[in-house]
Amino acid sequence: MIDLQNVSKAYAAGTPAVNDMNIHIDEGEFVFIVGDSGAGKSTLIKLLLKELEPTSGKIVINGKELKKIKRKHIPLLRRDIGVVFQDFRLLKDRNVYENVEFAQIVVESPKEVRKRKVPAMLSMVGLAEKYKSYPHELSGGEQQRVAIARALVNDPPILLADEPTGNLDPKNAWETMKLLEEINKRGTTVIVVTHNKEVVDAMKKRVITIRDGHIVSDERKGGYSNEN
Repeated sequence: MIDLQNVSKAYAAGTPAVNDMNIHIDEGEFVFIVGDSGAGKSTLIKLLLKELEPTSGKIVINGKELKKIKRKHIPLLRRDIGVVFQDFRLLKDRNVYENVEFAQIVVESPKEVRKRKVPAMLSMVGLAEKYKSYPHELSGGEQQRVAIARALVNDPPILLADEPTGNLDPKNAWETMKLLEEINKRGTTVIVVTHNKEVVDAMKKRVITIRDGHIVSDERKGGYSNEN
């Protein structure tokens, strides 16, 4: 599903942000990626989305080597990866239905498909009755669920969540994580980048800990590593 083979990324000066990293994530896994600020997590996300090119090494996603993908085909690659951000990134001038539908419009889904898929996704995240609401009318947890619905509406095999609980209170944070776990149980590979030690320790999933661009631990059923 996802393979990083001896991947490094160095910027113009200084120590590489990602240094000789090797990661293999199987289809259907749920993986936490943890580490302090500056550990290399943001660079890793950008490498997976082909926003950055590695200085050395190889990245393969769904059998596609990213280095060989032409610029015009990058949007096709990104259809395989739904992304959820800490700050939600919803369109403020569109309601809940339109925010989720926008992801389908971008990939030119027919109207009849959108009319079926969007309500189904809103129902899955528990927001079927809020479809006419605008982002400012929703709680933080509800906005995050809209963002998750938008990320999943095109059925990507991979969901990448970047600090999905960072702007949420503890109750909404747990509800978000339960939703991500349910999505994973349906077959989606879920990768969560987070600082939330309590969530990581409680969920007992695979945890990859990064420090100074290196993987310092990879625990299959671990908690937040003491190495971090």
